Amino acid sequence: MNEDKIKWCGRQAKGIRLIELKPHLSSSYAKEADETLENVFTSKGKWKTITAYYACYNALYAIFMKCGIKSEIHDCTLEMMELFDFDNESISFLKKLKEDRIQAQYYLKEALLDESEVKEFVSECKTILSKMNSDDIEKTRAKVKGMIGND
Repeated sequence: MNEDKIKWCGRQAKGIRLIELKPHLSSSYAKEADETLENVFTSKGKWKTITAYYACYNALYAIFMKCGIKSEIHDCTLEMMELFDFDNESISFLKKLKEDRIQAQYYLKEALLDESEVKEFVSECKTILSKMNSDDIEKTRAKVKGMIGND
């Protein structure tokens, strides 16, 4: 985790913020991730990569919402993945998928996509979400507050 980048994210208007806990939004993002994941298997061309990224991103963001962490800058959200004990492989996967999504969406470049990796990432997020308790949430919020310095 790059602490300088996280501090930068905390200073941005749409960067990392602690907000009121949003369990209903967490559930909504998890549901959206599942629905988007279903679309990965039927999408074609550039939409397969775009849809795959958003399935994964929404699953990750469900964890953020459960902890009351808001981030509208995707790079900032991805930089915080270590807080939730994602390993380097999962972090690299989502960062690469983000870049593939950008290449597909804006430059019409095709990327190879392993659908099983997308499904595995969404599942990993759901596992983290289901194991998270109020103590975990408070510890995570305290770490974030220490890194970005806002309430």
